[in-house]
Formats: sequence, structure tokens, C-alpha cells
Amino acid sequence: MNYYVLTLFPQMILDGLNTSIIGRAVKKGLLSLEAINIRDYADNKHGKVDDYPYGGGAGMVMQAQPVYGAYEALCKRIERKPRLIYLTPQGRPFHQEMAKEMAKEKELIFLCGHYEGIDERVLEEVVTDYISIGDYVLTGGELPAMVMMDCISRFVPGVLSNESSGEWESFQNDLLEYPQYSRPKEWRGKEVPDVLLSGHHEKIEQWRQNQSKERTKKWRPDLYIKYKENQKKTSL
Repeated sequence: MNYYVLTLFPQMILDGLNTSIIGRAVKKGLLSLEAINIRDYADNKHGKVDDYPYGGGAGMVMQAQPVYGAYEALCKRIERKPRLIYLTPQGRPFHQEMAKEMAKEKELIFLCGHYEGIDERVLEEVVTDYISIGDYVLTGGELPAMVMMDCISRFVPGVLSNESSGEWESFQNDLLEYPQYSRPKEWRGKEVPDVLLSGHHEKIEQWRQNQSKERTKKWRPDLYIKYKENQKKTSL
């Protein structure tokens, strides 16, 4: 997987992702990450990429030409036009299945906005996906882009040392993940559930399934309703 990020703050992207699991995957050649500074494509000596919005209003708007220049130069260099994701609260909510589907792409471009957004005309030219990571507003698209790349990377073959860990986790079949325990057996008077020490794999799996259901019902009733609805459909 090759990631390209069009941003005003390239170092923020590189510092945030060149560590831990993602950083190791980059070193192994399983992922590549390039942060492209939109300011490099400004048509003025000061690197100015924003201006006042037509029609008035607070704040500034990122201009179309620098964004398009960065995108066009990248596409010429790699000789293709990959899928381009614009991070915006107005986009479709990002979720696990979307990450799994995007992990099948060879390249992904992330466009990070700032100020009051980006000139609509360039968005119409280059964006294939409008994506949101939640119903709130951030100062820019860099953090959402990093969240998405972290999540997507987990589905790229070889990135996780234990391949099954990418499958059995929260949101699997619309259920949250079951609780996890490690050594010691007792900590501050709290003991590991006996079933996990039994060595009886069938009972352990049943316990985990029940815990997932209870946890989802308690913490994410919206997901639990979806789970129950899907269970009804599959039983028909």
C-alpha cells in the first residue's frame, strides 16, 4: 500500500506515523508514506495558499490551484490517478468495513484541508471519496488522515504480526471485542476468569462470544440492535 498525503503540515504526518506498527511496516516495505507540501505548489514567492471567501464570512479558504498543482504533479509522477480521500465532517462516516475495502487499493491519496475548507472547484475535480471520522470539527485533516491510514494498514497483508488479530477485534460481526487478560493471575484482588485458564477452547470461545454481546449491549446499544437485526436476517 502506498499512501500519499497532500497537506500544509507534512512533518505532522511523518512524525505521527513513522513509529510503532506502521513505522515497522514502512521499514519492511509493506507500506510507503509520502507527505506532499501543498505550499510547494503555490504560485507566489511567499507560499500563500489561502484567501478570503467570496460572499464574505469568517476565516480563510484554501485556494484551488495549489491543491490541484500538488495533485497533478503526483499523478504525473506515478502515472495514474489513485483514489483521493478528502477528510471532512460532511463526508460518509468511516468504519471498519470501509477500511477493509480500502486496504485492497494499491495507492490512496489523502487531502487535508485547513482554515474554512478548500475551494469547492478543485474538490469537484479531484475527490473520489468524502470521509468523516466523526461528527465534530478539527483544525485540519491531518489527524483524521492518520486515523484512517492506521486503521486501513491493519488489513494490509503482513502489517500485523498476528494476522488473526486484524479479524477478531471490536466491530467484528457488529460486536465489540471481549475483555482481555494477561499475567499475573491475580491483580489488586481481581482474578482472571476461570474459564480462560481451563484450556477448554470451546468454552472459552463461548465465553468470549457472550462477553462481546453483553459489552455491546451495554456500551453500544446502537450496534447491538444492528447485530440482532442481522441475526434475524440470517435465520430466515
